[in-house]
Amino acid sequence: MVSTQSMLAFAAMSLLVIVIPGPSVLFVIGRALAYGRRTALATVLGNVIGSYALVVAVAWGLGALVESSAVVFMGVKLAGAAYLVHLGVQAFRHRKDLRAADMQAPPGERRGDLRTVLDGVLVGVTNPKGIVFFAAVLPQFVDHSAGHVPLQMLVLGLVPITIGLVTDTLWGLGAAAARSWFARSDRRLSLVGGTGGLAMIGLGVTVAATGRAE
Repeated sequence: MVSTQSMLAFAAMSLLVIVIPGPSVLFVIGRALAYGRRTALATVLGNVIGSYALVVAVAWGLGALVESSAVVFMGVKLAGAAYLVHLGVQAFRHRKDLRAADMQAPPGERRGDLRTVLDGVLVGVTNPKGIVFFAAVLPQFVDHSAGHVPLQMLVLGLVPITIGLVTDTLWGLGAAAARSWFARSDRRLSLVGGTGGLAMIGLGVTVAATGRAE
């Protein structure tokens, strides 16, 4: 199985990559600003599920196909970018629907949790940064002489997933807290909702324009 040394080394590498905000972090922040804490936490859960789906894909060889094929990689990247832009446009269009009084309403009435989680899953599984990291970095920490390579990858993959869960949650809660302060005014709440939408649109454009080195 995976040695403690490999686990710690991979954890250190994962932390270095994760502390640099990427598409998933910025997406969580945008959702927190546009919709609040519950949506942010549901988005984090979806991102975690989507990211681990990448780990599973790499463990069973699909990640190598995505990384080695420029066409497949570009298709996945553009699909994720287009969806980010779509979500950003929707958040911006409905920014004036946000009202301070609605902050006290049951969150489930504002946005479905399952839909939010699925949004996060799609963004997580099409995240170019995650695809490159899991396809290019994860296999380097596997001990092929120990056998059970797919299982080793699945275990190692839990390390960045756990780190990302903690850091993304902190980012989401922080952004949601700032939104709550703005919610004292309908006008300010509309402004922050629009800002969250624009952030997601900008993120989608950035993801589409970023090369494979990401």
